Amino acid sequence: MTEPLIVAIDGPSGAGKSTVARMLAGKLRVPYIDTGAMYRTVGLAAREAGIALPITDGEGVVTLARSLRIELLPHPDGSVVLCNGRDVTEAIRRPEISRYASAVSAIPGVRKCLVPLQRRLVERGGGVLEGRDIGTKVFPNAAHKFFLTASVAERARRRTRELAARGTPQPYETVLRELQERDDDDSNRADSPLRLGSGSVLIDSSNLDAAAVVEEMERRIRGGG
Repeated sequence: MTEPLIVAIDGPSGAGKSTVARMLAGKLRVPYIDTGAMYRTVGLAAREAGIALPITDGEGVVTLARSLRIELLPHPDGSVVLCNGRDVTEAIRRPEISRYASAVSAIPGVRKCLVPLQRRLVERGGGVLEGRDIGTKVFPNAAHKFFLTASVAERARRRTRELAARGTPQPYETVLRELQERDDDDSNRADSPLRLGSGSVLIDSSNLDAAAVVEEMERRIRGGG
């Protein structure tokens, strides 16, 4: 039996992982799995439940996460995200949810709740997964692992353009500060910190567009080095 094709893409916020993963999945004809959307969904639910930052009741958030039915449905533009049947695709992309996503993802019980779901989504048909710990924790033995990064200044420029396009503009300086804070949170959390995993190919996209990154990943996956 042929093993499913699993591609793990990790990296900091704003590095272009979602765009690259969607494009690569299309080329490889496998599903695209946005694991970050799952943590954003839990973060959204926490905020809507009145839980403030910094989070002090980790067990309460874990209980909340267990009550959620999170679904990722295929869509030409990526994935439609449902939470207990409600479409939260746009709501989880609001700027204020980014810090919530980082906060809930640092809670071990939340990760323990979501990782099995991430694995089930690709256990038969494979997929391209992107997040913070796909190559280190979720699929450490994946044959194809990448760590996509870019300078924080370039990531802030990209995120500023993205937010403006979504109709939720933010000043560049605000976006830059929030990215720096999230980088610090993600890299220094005790459970599953963001890091370059063993065997992962480092790609710096500071001076590359998404198409060039996808071309390089596809070349390596298909045996080009």
